Amino acid sequence: MKSRNILKLVVTVIVVAAAVFFSVSPLTDSSKGIPLGLDLRGGVHLVLQAEPGKDGTAVTKDDMDKAKAIIEQRVNGLGVSEPYIQVDYNNKRVLVELAGVSDPDQAVSILKTTAKLTFRNDQGQILMDGSQLKDAKAGTDSTNGGYIVSITFTTEGAKQFAQITTDYLNKNLGIYLDEDRIQNPTVSSPIVNGQGQITGYSSLEEAAQYAVMLRSGALPVSMSIVEKRQVGALLGVDSLQRSLNACIYAVIFIFLFMLLLYRLPGLVADFSLIVFSLLVLWVLYGVGTVLTLPGIAGFVLSIGMAVDLNIIVYERIKEEIRLGKSLRAAVDAGFSRAFITVFDSNITTFFAAIALFLLGSSSIKGFALTLIIGIIASLFTGVTFTRWIIRWIVGINPRLTKIMFNVNAREGR
Repeated sequence: MKSRNILKLVVTVIVVAAAVFFSVSPLTDSSKGIPLGLDLRGGVHLVLQAEPGKDGTAVTKDDMDKAKAIIEQRVNGLGVSEPYIQVDYNNKRVLVELAGVSDPDQAVSILKTTAKLTFRNDQGQILMDGSQLKDAKAGTDSTNGGYIVSITFTTEGAKQFAQITTDYLNKNLGIYLDEDRIQNPTVSSPIVNGQGQITGYSSLEEAAQYAVMLRSGALPVSMSIVEKRQVGALLGVDSLQRSLNACIYAVIFIFLFMLLLYRLPGLVADFSLIVFSLLVLWVLYGVGTVLTLPGIAGFVLSIGMAVDLNIIVYERIKEEIRLGKSLRAAVDAGFSRAFITVFDSNITTFFAAIALFLLGSSSIKGFALTLIIGIIASLFTGVTFTRWIIRWIVGINPRLTKIMFNVNAREGR
């Protein structure tokens, strides 16, 4: 039994050490690691104002909801992680925050463009709009070279487009995006397969931008930019460095505090905190959570809760030792009797964090999600993992002195 416990302990230490070593690079990589939010990475903050129609038509709540959904699709097309998009119904505005955007002007152009696709004759009469568009993809023209956007219509749209191209055979059919004519080809044959190409783009990136706008559909109202504010990378780097320094100082203080106050169990608690941190960071990485300043605050708070959990358990173990129980019995009784207290204190915070996640804004959601993950991880490391380690240590040497648990040798029966 003793040799088995030694083996378990050694293997666990080696595995955790290896996990720490191999986690540093993927978790801290600037491009592939945990993505940083606007306040840490920099980006652009936009406020888009919905404009009434030219005929004075008022902007409705339904218009704002549709505009938000379309803007979200366009942002997703840009590949931006966890954007913050919120509607101000009273002022008819959409607030957008995009982290890590390399070209803010390009993003602004894509988001505010109405992107209403229409097909018109030479007199400017609208023959068909883009409401029947099914898909749009950027690519290269293998026949003539250059860059194109391939469009595909729905079944109904394909029938309508086939009829138009039949009626306008050998005539010009203008393709418009909003009021700008982007192409005016001559129809050489009816297009009956529901597919077409828009050419004339200077680069694949430009074609991809138009494809994103066409896929997401036309905005129901015109949007203008009333506020555009960039968050510089230097501010984000400074905020991140300050936050990391605060985390490092807090962790060092906690490690020393637990070691001095609880000695051997304190050392185990410090080891468990390393496992706890790995679990939280890898879960954040796995779910693609964007790390913000409130998220870092949630992580630090969850560390404090994990330490508090250990303190409750260890104080209970010390009480059991003072009652004259053996170390093995005191450890088992301490964890068992402290579980309800630990569970109750954490479950109330867990429900509060869920409420914040469901009802809060983007930054509050980041704080709440980090806290939720931290609570679950702390329950595992504090109640299960720490118990394994201490039982293995006691199993190796059941005659450990009470002083190792910071209990006076004269205490107890």
